Amino acid sequence: MTSYYIDTCIYLNLWQKEESKSGIKYWQITQKFLEYLEEKNHIIYYSGFILKELSFILTKKEFKNKKELFANTPNFTKVLLDHEELEEARKIEKEVNFEVSFYDIIHMILARKTKSVLITRDKRLRNIAVKYKINVKLPEEIVKN
Repeated sequence: MTSYYIDTCIYLNLWQKEESKSGIKYWQITQKFLEYLEEKNHIIYYSGFILKELSFILTKKEFKNKKELFANTPNFTKVLLDHEELEEARKIEKEVNFEVSFYDIIHMILARKTKSVLITRDKRLRNIAVKYKINVKLPEEIVKN
């Protein structure tokens, strides 16, 4: 069974009802994607780094409500970063010349650790993930309209 590690931006697509400049409703794509994963009982990995990023962006009330999703949905599984992986993230951060955030590199490493597909819309992160042989996709590449 395939598992997924979903980048923070994808959750924000849904919760902030985001659309592209050309009118593509990212939030609807994400909703359909998450429903598909739940229906198929796919594992969705998340980390404290996802929660930390969300806590920076959402209001305290929003964050408290949304955090429940991770704790109360059976197919969500928390993954931890170990010291060696943290060191590797620092090394990669320098190798890629700080083109993406440290948290993004951690997401990439945790996706690899869990043998998951990294789901993100971040083009820079997608390019770097491919360079490091991480399986990376958009939600719409998993669930076709």
